[in-house]
Amino acid sequence: MSTASEAMVLLSTEDGIATLTLNRPQARNALSVAMMTEIEAALDRLAGDASVKVVVLAANGPAFCAGHDIKEMRSLQGREPVAAVFAQCSRMMKAIVRFPRPVIARVHAMATAAGCQIVASCDLAVAADNAQFATPGVNIGLFCSTPMVALSRNVGRKQAMEMLLTGHAVDAATAAAWGLINRAVPAEKLDETVDGFARLIASKSPHTLKVGKKAFYAQVEMGLDDAYDYAAQVMTENMLARDAAEGIDAFLGKRHPVWQGC
Repeated sequence: MSTASEAMVLLSTEDGIATLTLNRPQARNALSVAMMTEIEAALDRLAGDASVKVVVLAANGPAFCAGHDIKEMRSLQGREPVAAVFAQCSRMMKAIVRFPRPVIARVHAMATAAGCQIVASCDLAVAADNAQFATPGVNIGLFCSTPMVALSRNVGRKQAMEMLLTGHAVDAATAAAWGLINRAVPAEKLDETVDGFARLIASKSPHTLKVGKKAFYAQVEMGLDDAYDYAAQVMTENMLARDAAEGIDAFLGKRHPVWQGC
């Protein structure tokens, strides 16, 4: 990543919780190619750090993320450069979903288009109650087709289509009711709520979280029979892991488990 003074993505860690902060406030954290490259690099680095149990994705400035950098996109000439940007963005979103530990979005303000897609791609999301969410591409002749992928996997079809077809923003309370986020809380409670989720999750077996997260996203794409067959295999392997034995023994012995991460 860039030097601290220039970085578009800031990284801090504490007690096994890594916070990635989007740091392009003057551009409302619009996803330029350079910024997406930094996000991908940060996630790749953290994926290899066994001390990290949870990642919080936050942002500086007046918006969480305004989506793609439209000025940069408009300057591109021809199909290949445009296709490369959308391919990179899709790769980044999949990196969040496939990251081996839970990722929590801390949404303090507006998240639009690919910014809303980031929120939908995270495993959990907590927003300030004054935050808003939108997929407004239709307003400028550019349907939010890639944000649609993550959005439609989180909210109902009618709700997703309402956002996509109208471009209208929904408030945090509506986003919570629709399933786009987990909680809408007063702004002054945002850090406390996110930290509570992060610390609770970080106290669990990292091996179990890794296995469970991967299995969750795999099974939701399957039919019912295949999903049960797959999940049974996952639970069998999970049951044979050291952390499962430790967790069960600790429960039966009325003590706190000591996780080995395997």
